[in-house]
Amino acid sequence: MAKVIVEPGVCGFTAEIEAISEDGMEVKLTVDTGCPAIIDMIESLGDTYDGYEVVFAHPGANLFYQYATEHNFPQHGGCVTIAGITKAIEAACSLALPTNASITFAG
Repeated sequence: MAKVIVEPGVCGFTAEIEAISEDGMEVKLTVDTGCPAIIDMIESLGDTYDGYEVVFAHPGANLFYQYATEHNFPQHGGCVTIAGITKAIEAACSLALPTNASITFAG
């Protein structure tokens, strides 16, 4: 299991993401957030995914980014919640260590 908390910035829509994989491939995902766009995306795509398809897609091309592109979401390209979802799936499938990542403004 991997649990990720995304603090996205000015929008204030914190996301708590939990990814569980028993076989290292299929992932059950839950996302708790106030962001209506993320909520709609997860409701549309379901809660179970092939972790390898998500993680090994080209950068910005997994099914979450495809959904965002097709539905004109997010309204800004800097939304980090989709990256957080991808990182949670990656860790749940043991495809990467569950190590913190961050974006920090300097200056």
